[in-house]
Amino acid sequence: MNEQVSFTLRGRNPDVLTCIANLSNDEVFTPPELAGRMLDMLAEAWAADHGGVNLWADSTVRFLDPFTKSGVFLREITSRLTLGLAQQIPDLQTRVNHILTQQVFGIGITRLTSLLARRSVYCSKHANGMHSVVQGFDNEAGHIWFERTEHTWAGGKCTFCGASQAALDRGEALETHAYAFIHTDHIKTRLTELFGDAMQFDVIIGNPPYQLDDGGFGKSAAPIYQLFVEQAKALEPRYLSMVIPARWFAGGKGLDEFREAMLADDRLRSIADYLSAADVFPGVGLKGGVCYFLWNRDQPGLCEVSTHFKDWPVSTASRKLLENGADVFIRFNEGLSILKKVVAVETGQSESILLPQSQRFERLVSARKPFALETTFKGKKTKRVGDVLIYQNGGTGYVAKDLITVGIELIDKWKIYVGRAAPGTGNRDTYPHRILSTPFIGEPGSICSETYLCIGPFDTQSEAESALSYLTCRLTRLLILLHKPSQDTTRKVYTFVPTQDWTKRWTDEDLYAKYGISAAEIEFIEKVVRPMELTSDLLGDVTVDETDDE
Repeated sequence: MNEQVSFTLRGRNPDVLTCIANLSNDEVFTPPELAGRMLDMLAEAWAADHGGVNLWADSTVRFLDPFTKSGVFLREITSRLTLGLAQQIPDLQTRVNHILTQQVFGIGITRLTSLLARRSVYCSKHANGMHSVVQGFDNEAGHIWFERTEHTWAGGKCTFCGASQAALDRGEALETHAYAFIHTDHIKTRLTELFGDAMQFDVIIGNPPYQLDDGGFGKSAAPIYQLFVEQAKALEPRYLSMVIPARWFAGGKGLDEFREAMLADDRLRSIADYLSAADVFPGVGLKGGVCYFLWNRDQPGLCEVSTHFKDWPVSTASRKLLENGADVFIRFNEGLSILKKVVAVETGQSESILLPQSQRFERLVSARKPFALETTFKGKKTKRVGDVLIYQNGGTGYVAKDLITVGIELIDKWKIYVGRAAPGTGNRDTYPHRILSTPFIGEPGSICSETYLCIGPFDTQSEAESALSYLTCRLTRLLILLHKPSQDTTRKVYTFVPTQDWTKRWTDEDLYAKYGISAAEIEFIEKVVRPMELTSDLLGDVTVDETDDE
């Protein structure tokens, strides 16, 4: 075999795998640089667990990418093994044959990506072709398998992945997006069928499809990546590493059970958290950021959590994933320290980060549709006797008071309205940002559609203004962010926010002093949370009595 044909693709300029465009929302290609970082993390863990032994010098380790697309993980693994096994297997062709027939395996997610992966790994779309770098396969697929898989329909949904039959039962001409790895109840048996042996993989690594490609879009599309993680764990590899959206940290939309299982799993030993997905996948809109993790079957313990964002210093801490009293992962290491200070002052307890129900601001926050009116509801343009003002999508209108049957106790009270969807900047995460859409005072005799949540009731205008000033504080909004997985700001995201005394206008200086927030923590808060000024617009063109500050 010509030495020039060996696995030196990384040295080409440019690397072809940095230049290909994503095909769809479930075919996001992994940049080679990210694959390299994940493999570095894996190799470090292997060395730590095996007395410093080099993973890439072990000819017995088996690797599987069960949802390969560009083939970048398999290519990079092969490249490292080719170097690492040089002394043990000096002949290059013999070494490559051994690696690709005994150690490196993949499952394509579509026919097109399986061909692309074979081209990346075997340098030929046919593993047994004349241009292939490997000898020993008697079939075109080699060990990068793909065959069309069908969904199993029941009641209009796939029993394995939940896909819509109406959207994806569409004939032979189009992809089914029925991924073989998760469309089985017996994954070990299925892999034996695919690769012809009783397969036990030491390492499972890759970048799974993130959501069902069945007509949903963005946050309305159902997540699917958790199914791949769960199936991979069922294979009991020594190590498991995947890059997935970070929304699972706080659960929601089919992720609650997955979140609970992951946060309770002390084999999850490392998480690299990227606040902006664009820092990992340039040009990909994925709200909430992404993370990659390392799961270590035989070495349970604390998790090393590192937070990455653009040019910020990387924040790293070894800690439990699920703090006492929490039901979500606290994303920021600094945020966890701040939250502990707040709860300690409010409760006198240092062992829990959860406030008692009676002290949570969330009890003032309405559920969705505080007055049972959809976002699409439009009030009348002119007011009649007996009407109330409605704040609705696109402005205001009027509706007869006697038509309102939900939230009646709020109508004639002072309250605060805040949009359910926080302001965004396209599909990208940016910091600092406001966390909340701009809240404003709601006067007695007003209601809102589902576009807003309602906070209250308050007996006086002064109390409502005090609570409004509290929501504009950066510290308050940081506490909201710690429980906020997406743009949607439901009642639940206020879980970590304590109530206050509503007799004064609140400032961050007041809150920093009350909770003993350090200068370094203030600097962190100001990097993450954008200022929100308390203006007459927010107050409904009224002026706060400055004597309330006493």
